Amino acid sequence: MSLRLMEPEAGNNGTAVTELILLGLVETETLQPVVFVLFLFAYLLTVGGNLSILAAILGEPKLHTPMYFFLGNLSVLDIGCITVTVPAMLVRLLSRKRIISYEACLSQLFFFCLLAGMDCFLLTAMAYDRFLAICRPLTYSTRMSQMVQWILVAVSWAFAFTNALTNTIALTTLNFCGPNEVNHFYCDLPQLFQLSCSSTQLNELLLFAGGFIMAGAPLVLIITSYIHVLAAVLQIRSAEGRKKAFSTCGSHLTVVCLFYGTGIFNYMRLGVGVFNTVINPMLNPLTYSLRNPDVQGALWRVLVGRRSLA
Repeated sequence: MSLRLMEPEAGNNGTAVTELILLGLVETETLQPVVFVLFLFAYLLTVGGNLSILAAILGEPKLHTPMYFFLGNLSVLDIGCITVTVPAMLVRLLSRKRIISYEACLSQLFFFCLLAGMDCFLLTAMAYDRFLAICRPLTYSTRMSQMVQWILVAVSWAFAFTNALTNTIALTTLNFCGPNEVNHFYCDLPQLFQLSCSSTQLNELLLFAGGFIMAGAPLVLIITSYIHVLAAVLQIRSAEGRKKAFSTCGSHLTVVCLFYGTGIFNYMRLGVGVFNTVINPMLNPLTYSLRNPDVQGALWRVLVGRRSLA
């Protein structure tokens, strides 16, 4: 594949890459149809599963609570996260063209950073909700009012947008003068840094600082919340009461472990981002529906066209 370059601009000694080549997951052409089918199935399952969760939450009055409000937002994020990366990859597999324009690469990077950052904050808001419900039940309704829920979501979007925009703008200050092969199936910062022919020190510093604010700080808050939750649950005398309290946290903890575990796995470069972009969004609706009888009941009523009397 030839490298396509722009003519150097005035005052610029180098040249700029206008197109990038995403190497994808497999080089062998015989395996590409298999990869296409697997990712298409994962995409349809993820979108269908998360839309089902949304339909259950919107259609079931019993699920109109803060916990399910945040879960509905998480489902929207999961659909967005996989849509940013997978459909474009499927098109490239069909067309056998792995080229992406520099502008399209920046757009994909921005939206992926935005949605991934929003995921971190939303999981933190869900942990805070469980902390209030179990540790501060008497003041739960006032501390987690509808206004507070919307404020938490709005603040999360603001932080995630700022981080994504900062990293994307910072990337545009780098010079890319070849090679143009990205060792990934979507545009992500670490792989793009490797292609730059200018210093990436400031960009890496921004990525580290953003990672601490967007992922590290939320993880600390989630762990702190669950330490308090664990202490409160252990004080419950009845085994049934402890089981009920833990059951309301189990799904969220599973999602948190999957999200952060696969994120660490990806950025240690032991993987290629499949878990973050495909597996997590696909497993999240399964995790919540399989472990939650309220969601199961609501999904069944949505499927058979019945409404709850509650």
